[in-house]
Amino acid sequence: MSRAFGRGERVQWDVLRRHSDYQGLWVALNAVRYDSGIPLEGELVDVDEDLAVLCARIQSAEDTACAILFCEDKSSTARGAVRSG
Repeated sequence: MSRAFGRGERVQWDVLRRHSDYQGLWVALNAVRYDSGIPLEGELVDVDEDLAVLCARIQSAEDTACAILFCEDKSSTARGAVRSG
């Protein structure tokens, strides 16, 4: 499935989490910039509806410094920010 943002593309977290292509999905971001613990932007690495599958792909690709975040509705903030690696 083609998504709005491509792998390696730098994207703002607010834009990504509100986009309909990513609602209800886990996203892996690299080189994340934070403000007071809230993600602001990062490079899109991968996306999946299944957290375990996403983590397995990230681990096998050796992209182990990713932040993994869940895209909820526009009123939410980052949930389940997990740092792999």
